[in-house]
Amino acid sequence: MSEGLDGTDRAILREMAADATMGAGEIGRRLGLSQPATWRRIRRLEEAGVILGRRIEVDRAALGFGVTVFLGIKLATKGRVSLEDFERAAAAIPEVQMVQHVLGLFDYRLRVVARDLADFERVLRRRVMTLPGVGNVEANVVLTEERRPGPFG
Repeated sequence: MSEGLDGTDRAILREMAADATMGAGEIGRRLGLSQPATWRRIRRLEEAGVILGRRIEVDRAALGFGVTVFLGIKLATKGRVSLEDFERAAAAIPEVQMVQHVLGLFDYRLRVVARDLADFERVLRRRVMTLPGVGNVEANVVLTEERRPGPFG
């Protein structure tokens, strides 16, 4: 549907990306639209699959998770372990926030949160390294992160 989006749709998406808790009335006021017109557009974007959901952003450090690490994982035995088995086992680890099957040097990329580096080492040794088929693992500790809402034209 991206080719069917007009400037108003893109403006609505920008507003929602900045604050997903805003209602149609507030978005409409910001953009000079009525609440019903804004609501209809949001509904259409949801039905078309452009808006997949609304999420809250949690401050992980405030919850005691001060370390975020991206792991690149190369499976050692692709033929002997199904990708679904690996994905299911990885997703079952509470500290794993995201599992991505990727193309490139690694087979998977995982986003892992931990309380500190010692906690991360525990998660790595006891949980990640015991996943089915794990071969090479590369860790990248996140130092800073900047979020961008995305390209809405």
